[in-house]
Parts: sequence; C-alpha cells; structure tokens
Amino acid sequence: MRILIPFLLIGCMTMATADVPTSQLTPDRLDVTVERQAELPYLISFPEGYNDDPQRRWPLVLFLHGAGERGDDLERVKSWGPGKRIEEGEHYPAIIVTPQCPADRWWPQMVFELVALIDAMEAEHRIDSERIYLTGLSMGGFGTWALAAEIPERVAAIGPICGGAAWYDARVIGWHQIPVWAFHGDADPVVEVEESLRAVQRLRAAGHENARLTLYSGVGHNSWTETYDNPEFWSWLFAQRLSNRPAPQEDPYH
Repeated sequence: MRILIPFLLIGCMTMATADVPTSQLTPDRLDVTVERQAELPYLISFPEGYNDDPQRRWPLVLFLHGAGERGDDLERVKSWGPGKRIEEGEHYPAIIVTPQCPADRWWPQMVFELVALIDAMEAEHRIDSERIYLTGLSMGGFGTWALAAEIPERVAAIGPICGGAAWYDARVIGWHQIPVWAFHGDADPVVEVEESLRAVQRLRAAGHENARLTLYSGVGHNSWTETYDNPEFWSWLFAQRLSNRPAPQEDPYH
C-alpha cells in the first residue's frame, strides 16, 4: 500500500509562510492516497517554548471530534475539546492535532488516513514517539478505540469519551496493555453507556488490569466538557510513555 502525503495550502498558512510554529491553532491540510485520493484537513497547535530548543521533542495529542463537526469547515472542529480550549486561551505542553472527518465518513473508516497523518506529523515536526496520545468524543470516541487497535505499538495512551469499541479492537488494546481512561455519562441517550462498559470488560478479559472508566452520574451525551476541563485527565495522559508499558501479551488469534 502506497501512501502519498503532500501538503496543500489552505486558509492562512502560518507554518507555510513563516515556518515558525506558534501556540495558536493554524490550518493545514493533508492529502492522503490510500487506495483512493482523500483530503484530510486539520488544525495544529504547538506548545509554548517549541522554538526554544530545536532538539526537544514533544508529545502528540490527536483529537477526534464528533459527528456534528464533520464537513469542510475547520472552524467547526473548535466547537468542543482541545480546539475549543485552545481558542479560549488554554496552553497544552504538547502538539495538538485536530483533523476533520468528511461529511460522508465515520472515523473508524478513516484509520489509514489517520495513520498517514500521524506519520506526517512525525516526519515534519519534533514528535516524541514515546508519547503519542489519542482522544476523542462520541464518533471520535469510537475512532479513538479503532485507531489505537490499528497501531497499538505506537500509542502511549488513549482517552475515549462516550464511544465504543469493536470486540476485536478492544481485545487488541487489552493484549497490548495500552493505558486507557474512558469516560461516559450514565444517562447518555445517544451512545449508550453500555458501549464503554463492554469495551472495558473486553479489555479486562484480554488481561488488561488497569483500564479506567469514569461514569458521570446523571450526565447525558456531553461527558466531554467535564473530562477535558479536568486537569487530572491531562496529567494522567501526559505521564504515559510507551517504555513504561508492560510487554504485550500474545494474540491467541494469530
């Protein structure tokens, strides 16, 4: 499989014109060919101090939005999650990348494009390959589980919110002992809380002993605001490293 990753210029290209990363969200676009041509627009934000030490490598956080933010207007991906918080003045000690899913697609269908995006970020920017993190909400929660199962050897931790995992995806994540902290409102009318409960049960059945699941009592679909506003979540996420993980278990199906 051949993956071509040329960058396209869209909007105000701070990186393309000045080559100086900033902590502000700036637009860019990834052109991906995975058996077909597909454009993957994204927003990227660099941490404060990124330019101070050209040898320093930084964590990468890939945030996957929900179904309501799909389309071709990048402003929509700032509606929730890290993008919203960055717009409000939050600074993260990481490179934050927020791609936008096409209107007619679903994040679990986009795992090859998302892997290509991670590859491109590692090629273009100073990414600490020990600290690649995935998080997402609703449709993005499903995408977080699916992408982690596609590249379990590269993902340091995941924080899926009100999503769910296919049976085999959860087992792969469990076998690889990927640190997981999942979140769900127990009154969610859109994605039933059982989705997260089943995913974590499958992790534990695969031998994953430390998967965490936080259930918000009486909370509906929006369980992401409380999660992303919680500094404990971010402290936990940034503390995870690939080298601190137990050795993966043998996949009994291979």
